[in-house]
Amino acid sequence: MDVEQAKKEAGIAAVQFVESGMYIGLGTGSTVKHTVIEIGRAIREDGLEVTGVPTSIETEKLAIEHGIPLSNLTELGGLDLVIDGADEIDPSFNLIKGGGAALLREKIVAQASNRMIVVADDTKQVNQLGAFPLPIEITPFECEDTLRRISDICGVPARIRAKMNPTWRERLESMDSDVDVPSHITDNGNMIVDAGAGVPFIKDPETIESQLLHLAGVVEVGIFADMCDTVVLAGKSGVEILRLSDD
Repeated sequence: MDVEQAKKEAGIAAVQFVESGMYIGLGTGSTVKHTVIEIGRAIREDGLEVTGVPTSIETEKLAIEHGIPLSNLTELGGLDLVIDGADEIDPSFNLIKGGGAALLREKIVAQASNRMIVVADDTKQVNQLGAFPLPIEITPFECEDTLRRISDICGVPARIRAKMNPTWRERLESMDSDVDVPSHITDNGNMIVDAGAGVPFIKDPETIESQLLHLAGVVEVGIFADMCDTVVLAGKSGVEILRLSDD
């Protein structure tokens, strides 16, 4: 099974946890998009009745396209569960998230949910977090100073994420002058810093998260510690349901 097929199977399999009457958080990313599409199918064809809270503008558009009724935390008060993806998952189900730059909204929705279910392919399983660069959302004001302080805390290089799909004009301007490709701007109007150099560096996820959140200028950190209890994992042998209590 190739990676894309594994993502699709994991995303669809996660819908088994969704029941009529639930309020559910809808995550963001290439795996959980299959969950959103499958929930939409179940609403149309199976009579499933749920209300969703999206974690990004991208997911909101996808949910509307597939007929999922949407609301917000102010109206609902809390959620039964959130289904989301992850960039890395360690043996204690600590996560790195934010590859899609939606980490702030994803964490707000996750903390409002009774449980968090992660969908992923088995390439996301790691023994220690940090080989995937840690996304950190920061304010644009004095971003270079914040970047330096982030690198000092993490002990690894950190860089401001460039715009994911710059226009041809932006690319030409960066080639013909000293102007860089524009920074990626989140749905919240902030910037993303990616910390790491391809080698796991996060030995204590909660400590690193706490240290970074104490920095003025840091809005949120892509470490999700002690939030996930179930992982729907797809690999060569099919889909496996992993629970935190399983040894």
